[in-house]
Amino acid sequence: MSYQSEQNTSTRILMGPGPSDVHPRVLKAMSIPLVGHLDPEFVEIMDDIKEMARLTYKSKNEMTFVVSAPGSAGMETCLINLLEPGDEALICSHGVFGSRMADIVGRCGAKLRLVEAEWGRHIDPDRVRDVLKDSRPKLVAIVHAETSTGVLQPLEEIGKLAHEAGALFLVDAVTSYCGTELLVDEWGIDAVYSGTQKCLSAPPGLSPISMSPRAVEVITNRKTKVQSWFLDLSMVKNYWEGAKRTYHHTAPVSAMYALREAYRLVLEEGLEARWERHWENHRRLRQGMEAMGFEFLVEEGYRLPMLNAVKIPGGVDDAVARSRLLNEYNIEIGAGLAKFAGKVWRIGLMGESSSENHVNILLSALDEIIN
Repeated sequence: MSYQSEQNTSTRILMGPGPSDVHPRVLKAMSIPLVGHLDPEFVEIMDDIKEMARLTYKSKNEMTFVVSAPGSAGMETCLINLLEPGDEALICSHGVFGSRMADIVGRCGAKLRLVEAEWGRHIDPDRVRDVLKDSRPKLVAIVHAETSTGVLQPLEEIGKLAHEAGALFLVDAVTSYCGTELLVDEWGIDAVYSGTQKCLSAPPGLSPISMSPRAVEVITNRKTKVQSWFLDLSMVKNYWEGAKRTYHHTAPVSAMYALREAYRLVLEEGLEARWERHWENHRRLRQGMEAMGFEFLVEEGYRLPMLNAVKIPGGVDDAVARSRLLNEYNIEIGAGLAKFAGKVWRIGLMGESSSENHVNILLSALDEIIN
């Protein structure tokens, strides 16, 4: 039986929608001996992570820490803590992950208002403005970097509209965090969540979140209990904050070691330099792909630098090409989702996977496969 043999995996070049390649220093950090999740040394690591999360979110929010679960749990954490039954939420959806937020709103017992854009296009602020003329939602939520389509959504104008309507502004930054400009305090973002496996280049399984004082006040003044015990921030925060930490759950110690080292790598490079590296490699990929006849799904000006959605040329079999990339070249790229299945590839240039070498290897392999 296969489980009786030693566990080994292939060394892949990860250029899909996540996870991304991980730096050797991060892998080494995961091999450090375990300590208890309330050990003073681990509490110090938690404090380091909180401080680096604030620096990378460009925020001074006190409630900034990590949910011990992946980015989807970060999404659920933010929504279920801010919404109560009977509340109204405006969700801006232009892909899979906006649709997930809309689903969670319903599970909270809240009233959903939806502003949708065609997949591959951004949300027009004027449509949000029109809806807000006739409603006063508790929050307005939007995906900054829609991984399913490759759209980079401008945030500032929609954030201003949300605040003018008296609403909180919630942002999904799972794919954009540490890969392109994200200014939580300057842009008036009240709640934000991300994941560790994208541009942070840490293993999947953790979700950095940050809440503004306005959002914390909403959580503090809830009239009903949060529907999830595990994700209830009124309890989780006592594990992360204060001199005396209160046991809530057993944190994934090795994953936290890895995240601390991944954050150190981000800050050593410099956040702005890291943003520019992602854009530079996006431009390099675009030039090479267009030279081979590929077209990008998203119009220029709204394309993600770290997740590139390209149309599959006629005569190229999606599954066959991706299988050859994986089996002959050890390169993983992502398939299209839902309506784009078989029509689009999603090419990731995230974190450690965003390099000139990654771009050149992929372009060379694709040239041999499709020509």
